[in-house]
Amino acid sequence: MNDLPDILETTEAERQATGYIFTEGPLWHPDGFYYFNDIRPGTLYRLKLGEAPVMVRKTVGGNGMTFDLEGRLIHCEGEAKCVTRTELDGTVNTLADRFEGGGFNRPNDVICHSNGDVYFTDPSLRIPFDKREQPGPESENEIFGGARVYRVSPDGVVAAVVSVEYPNGLALSPDERTLYIANTRLTKYIHAIDLDAAGNMVRRRIFADLSEGDEPGIPDGMKVDVKGRVYCTGPGGIWVMEPDGTHIGTIRLPEQAVNFTFGGDDLRTLFVTAVTSVYTLRMKTPGQPHPWYLVRNSA
Repeated sequence: MNDLPDILETTEAERQATGYIFTEGPLWHPDGFYYFNDIRPGTLYRLKLGEAPVMVRKTVGGNGMTFDLEGRLIHCEGEAKCVTRTELDGTVNTLADRFEGGGFNRPNDVICHSNGDVYFTDPSLRIPFDKREQPGPESENEIFGGARVYRVSPDGVVAAVVSVEYPNGLALSPDERTLYIANTRLTKYIHAIDLDAAGNMVRRRIFADLSEGDEPGIPDGMKVDVKGRVYCTGPGGIWVMEPDGTHIGTIRLPEQAVNFTFGGDDLRTLFVTAVTSVYTLRMKTPGQPHPWYLVRNSA
């Protein structure tokens, strides 16, 4: 049982579906359902709570997902080494697959800025060195081995934002001037990247150390609520941290939490992908709304 009265409205996670190999990339759609992936077989599902999940399509290692400002699904497909965009008519196109002449490593997670920019992570450690096309032959000795966070502008221009050991989950602060990056392997921590108005890095710092404890769990999925608190998977469950990085509690699940999203009409349902299953809990504070939700509501 979770004993986090300032964070949780319900204390027990409710299992919504099970029988998967490795669930990831949850995303709430304001039409009343969630997307999530089963990475290993490469399957994208849609789930309305209380109903059976429905397969949407096969993917090539589908992982993190977001929407652009038009409500088109943006999808990291790691095994295909690209980020795709599903058009409103269902057609799937490649949004980004190369930078400065080289292919990406394994795009992992993706988020959308309110100006339409899309940020995604591209870790490299699981790619053999001789198979990496980033950072390119002129930079073979780069300390991070071509692992970066990239930004794709609405007109399709790809720019490198920052190099990180093993960049995984991403989130933006409510004012969008801080980019949080979960570093999954080697040293387990969260980076905080201060951004300028154009979305470029100004400085970097360690926001939180998640290396403590020997319980299962690593920095992976990450979100921010409307109070600016940062939620990130870690040892024992989902860590909740104040905007200054103070760890105020851990949300525990029956299985290892991998990723999660805020959903429901009030954005107070926490939908968690946890290896073989997906779970929900009710929160006291809403999650930070996706920029497309705000565009949609104002239309």
